[in-house]
Amino acid sequence: MATESKTLIYLALIANGVIAVIKFIAAAISGSSAMLSEGFHSVADTGNQLFLLRGTAVSRYAPNPQYPFGRGKELYFWSFMVAVFLFVGGAVIAFIEGLERVRHPHEDAAGLGFSLAVLAFAAVFEFFIAFGPALRTFNAGRAGRSIRATVKDSKDPALLVVVFEDTAALIGLIIAAAGLLLSHYTGWSQWDGIASIAISLLLASVAFFLAYEMKALLVGEAATREDRSAIRAATLSVREVSSIGRLLTMQLSPHEVLVNMDVHLDDGLTTDEAEAVIDKIESAIQQEVPEATRIFVELEPGL
Repeated sequence: MATESKTLIYLALIANGVIAVIKFIAAAISGSSAMLSEGFHSVADTGNQLFLLRGTAVSRYAPNPQYPFGRGKELYFWSFMVAVFLFVGGAVIAFIEGLERVRHPHEDAAGLGFSLAVLAFAAVFEFFIAFGPALRTFNAGRAGRSIRATVKDSKDPALLVVVFEDTAALIGLIIAAAGLLLSHYTGWSQWDGIASIAISLLLASVAFFLAYEMKALLVGEAATREDRSAIRAATLSVREVSSIGRLLTMQLSPHEVLVNMDVHLDDGLTTDEAEAVIDKIESAIQQEVPEATRIFVELEPGL
């Protein structure tokens, strides 16, 4: 999954970079505010992929005395920065540009056909190069769950960012096209500026959602309910375990989980036997939940 996420980031980087250049050229020729806003949107998306690549690379650094649990959470930090950059570099600029166009409207200098052709090309390129592969990867991990449940349980910020950014990009293209069509057929060119403002609100919504999701992971969100249940079941499968007390988990990275648990063992075990049981517990947990890379078991007297 880590390799797939990195591939998706590269695909999105290529798509957004190419589309940004095309949109800015089209905006310069046509004078469309919505087109210019879409150009800033694509620039923000391109920068965001660079943030994700940085986070992906740093999150794989080995643990050291300064970072004893590794630096997996850096991916969550850089994903949070994606939300900040998407808001400042996309939403705010698009809103300012749209407001200016509403206050000082002017006609599309290049004509409707040219602008729509650019938007159509951008939509096709975006869909097949970036959105399509990301959506297939997202659906492959759903396992019959609803979209809402899948998003809530996902611990892979790279996949979430790419999917929601690309979804916003396609919706933004539709909004830009609608603004151009309304401006042309109503003769009220302020529609182009209104479309730009609508794009800014769309980007702000996506930025807020991503920031909310990344905040939970940054501050120490637990592993999924399924993983916690699997950890309990694996521990109880060890014959010498009588019960489980406190179970604490924390997501260190998309593929690393910290586990800290209190375990009650049967009475009469020697120290060596208890140590052997701990090894059995760790092996059983890692067999069921491979992401559990940091396991700390505290023994409690038998009940």
